Amino acid sequence: MRTSAPGEVTTLFGSRHVVPDVWDPMAGDVVIVPGGEEWLTGDAATHRALVRAQEAGVTVAGVCTGVMVLAAAGLTRRRPCTTHHLVKAELAAHGGTVVDARVVDDGNLVTAGGVTSGIDLALWLVERECGAELALSVERIMEYERRGTAWRADRETG
Repeated sequence: MRTSAPGEVTTLFGSRHVVPDVWDPMAGDVVIVPGGEEWLTGDAATHRALVRAQEAGVTVAGVCTGVMVLAAAGLTRRRPCTTHHLVKAELAAHGGTVVDARVVDDGNLVTAGGVTSGIDLALWLVERECGAELALSVERIMEYERRGTAWRADRETG
């Protein structure tokens, strides 16, 4: 599927999702690129859309190997970021400043390590945008406790 047309997406494990509209990355406040979407590392139209979204003020986030899509778009170059431990060297080779943390927040670029780090990234974004009280409430509802460190460019947090 291309970003410029409706269609159907088949995930890595075979589930299919119908996409009825053209993707508009500026239609939201946050765009999250999940892992398992490595085919997007070569999709120049997606790269341009991610760059445009970030330039328009959208927070661009990546989880696990989805961060490599952001690297291919040039969004991690010379910026603090993280990804799955097996591809951290590749992220650094693409110019990212790799930080050893589950979640790295550099303002309009937020990245997370492996798959479960995506939960920590989501909770961090809830806290960052809506406050710690709501994030803690979501944790209680999910029966999940964040672990590791959420690293921020302006300071490190726990």
